[in-house]
Amino acid sequence: MKRNAGKADQNRAAASIEDDDEDFGGPDSNASNEDVRRLRPLTVLEHLTEARQPLTLAQLASLMGVPKSTLMRLLRSMEVHGYVLHMPAERGFVPGPRSTTLALNSLRSANMRRECRAVLRRLVNKLGESCNLTVPDAGRVLYVERVETSEPLRMHLRPGTWVPMHCTASGKLFLSAMSLLDRQALLANMQLDRHSPHTIVERAALDAELDRIARKGLGIDNEEFVRGMIAVAVPVLGRDDKLVAGIACHAPTARRSLEDLMSSVSQMRLAADAMREVLFPALP
Repeated sequence: MKRNAGKADQNRAAASIEDDDEDFGGPDSNASNEDVRRLRPLTVLEHLTEARQPLTLAQLASLMGVPKSTLMRLLRSMEVHGYVLHMPAERGFVPGPRSTTLALNSLRSANMRRECRAVLRRLVNKLGESCNLTVPDAGRVLYVERVETSEPLRMHLRPGTWVPMHCTASGKLFLSAMSLLDRQALLANMQLDRHSPHTIVERAALDAELDRIARKGLGIDNEEFVRGMIAVAVPVLGRDDKLVAGIACHAPTARRSLEDLMSSVSQMRLAADAMREVLFPALP
């Protein structure tokens, strides 16, 4: 009985997404009201993922031009299905776990991975070192795709691997791009484990390092995660020019110095621009 009741509740919640035919403005004035209405959940997710802090009902309604009563019904439906979360303390909404899963699964799709690998493979052919596409995921760094160097000395990290944020090039890049409040909240709950003699585990020193990285727009791992391995990461920007992913290059210190790897940053930035076109193709 409980299972049937739960399914009925979900059906009613899903059906409520189709309710309310009020007109509201959208990015495409030529789109029909029906098309715009059906795209409301995606529009909600776009606004929530682009925001640096939870958005209130009033803020979302203003951004979308939707009556608050209509939007509240939609948000409740999306919350039931796990696509948004309501944060009582901030009195706002953030993307839910199913939204994150959907985004990561999209990145892992066969066609998307093939195009991402092509960008990374061209970069590896130029630099001669392993290169990765990374994204932030729940306080960690997720390796979405990776192309290995042909050199025998290399670090093996398969796509789908998570690594810490505080001691990796991509992780420090992601942390540096956050607002100060978001960064402080995340670091307050993060275990700053020592992975090598060079790992920065003192909070003040890490904050200073992140400030330097924010000014440069370049993540650096100077043997902080794995002794004898260095890495540099550059940002991949979304349509709104906010950081959404990173391209990182790893090399052993037996083969490359950090200064040598830094000389490849311009080529990495070109690859990041190409990756942006793969992840965010121009709309028709």
